[in-house]
Order: sequence, then structure tokens, then C-alpha cells
Amino acid sequence: MSNSATAEQPARLPPWLKVKLAGGKDFERIKAVSARRSLHTVCEEARCPNIAECWGGQKGAATATFMLLGDECTRACRFCSVSSKARPDAPDPEEPIKLAETLSDMGLDYAVITTVCRDDLPDQGAGHVAQVIREAKRRNPKLLIEILMQDFQGRRDLLKIVAAAGPDVLAHNLETVERLTPDVRDHRASYRQSLEVLALCREIAPKTPSKSSLMLGLGETKDEVLAAFYDLRQAGVQILTIGQYLRPSRAKRNLPVAEFVSPERFEDYGRRAREMGFLHVASGPFVRSSYRAGELFLKDYLGANHLG
Repeated sequence: MSNSATAEQPARLPPWLKVKLAGGKDFERIKAVSARRSLHTVCEEARCPNIAECWGGQKGAATATFMLLGDECTRACRFCSVSSKARPDAPDPEEPIKLAETLSDMGLDYAVITTVCRDDLPDQGAGHVAQVIREAKRRNPKLLIEILMQDFQGRRDLLKIVAAAGPDVLAHNLETVERLTPDVRDHRASYRQSLEVLALCREIAPKTPSKSSLMLGLGETKDEVLAAFYDLRQAGVQILTIGQYLRPSRAKRNLPVAEFVSPERFEDYGRRAREMGFLHVASGPFVRSSYRAGELFLKDYLGANHLG
């Protein structure tokens, strides 16, 4: 799922969606380091409500998600707060080195890297993403990297470029159920194309864990959610995150919340997903694709090479 989430009007929020803001030394350190090198974090750009919690974790456990290829996207998904532009500025050629140095300075052992969509570029930014992964791995050999990818318009050749760089997790988000996809996502994205991308990831890199995410609260039914779980398993997805959609702004482009899903229903969905065979499921109102990713199941599991 995108991390594009911020609070609605406080009076409308149910009790379980109240966020206790907190800082800490790592919070200030991550903010300062990323700003110094002019890097973009999804945590800030997408106004994630978990920013204080994730950035304020203990050193080595703190999680930050960096966004590559600029802070403007060629698509205009209605759940997202990232600015849209047909032809954004060219990617920063120094970004691979800047990010690698930043990750080293932070002392992280698990990093999540995502991108805006760049349909305007001949390779949609695949080569740039691969270079970032390689440089980060070269400077930080023990670093585990999760790459949350755009769909690359379903092109196998571009997916292979990213996979060949050696990320430890290949992620692409389904975002929502099939019926709602045309209203929620940009017209260039589709439910079936995303499933094909995830299946291709498993085919291209069968030993690399695959991951996806769903937002709830957009008007989906229980049967539709379970059908999406099934489709993701059929595509070979092993890791699933499920969270509450929260409207990122009052702009007409951004969809309103149709429903605040209770923690009990999230718990039930998590149980049902595990019963379908997902190796790891994180399900809850504040769960996002990269929410505390290094602290949850993935760091220890990947480090022990238990996923195959």
C-alpha cells in the first residue's frame, strides 16, 4: 500500500485511530540526514501518521522509506498525496550515492525504497532504481533492502533490471479490490496488471520474497477482500500488509473514507490471510507497506534465509 495517509477531521476519527505523536533522537537524526542530502522520504511526502513511531525507534530498528526519482509522479491515483506532473524533472544522477551514504550514516540494517511512477522516461526509471540498490548494497553489504516498485506498465524487461540488482524483497501494491481499482488508481494502473507484475517477480526471482498491500475502507466488501487475498496467493505473493485508507487531503482528487474498519475485523482478515498460506501478514488500522518493516517479521526471517 502507499503510505499516503493523514488524519481526517479529529472529530470523525474512531478511538483506535488516534495517533500519539512522539519524537526521539533517531527521529531528529533521520530528518536531518535526509534533508541534508535533499532526499525524499515517503514518510514526509505522503504524510504518513506513523512517522514519529517509525523514525523514533531504537537505532538499527528505526525504519524510513525513501522515494526515488523525484517527488512528482506521472500518475494521479486518488488515494495518494504525492504531486502529479506529466513530465517531472530529470532524476538526480547523484541520488544512488546520496542514498547509499545516508543509509550508512543512519546505521540501518533494513531499508525500504520506493519510487514515484515515471512513465515519461524510456525505461520508466528501472535503471536508476537498480543503480540505487547496487550502490546501497556495495556500501552497506549487510543491509537488507525492500524495493516497493511501480508497475513498469507490466514490462518484463524492466522488472528484470530491478530484480537483477539484488533486492531482498520485491514488493508491488495491489492497493484495493478489483471493482474499486478504476476509481482508486490512475487509469494506467489495473488490478490484473498488478497481479501479472507480482507473478512475474516470482518467475524472474523465485528465491526473492514477494510482497503486496491492500487499503481497506474504500467501500470494498468482505468477499471482495478475500478474493483479492486469493488472487495475490495465486500470483505467488508471500507477504501481505493490510491497513486503513485515510484521506490524505480535502482536495477533490482524493477519495473520502467510506468506512473506518474496526481492529477486530483487521484481526479477522489477518487470520484468514494466514490460513490462505501467506508466510507473513501484518493487518491493522495503522499498518502500511513499510510500517516498522525492519522490526516486524522480515528482518529476522530474511536474515535466517527461511523464505524460499
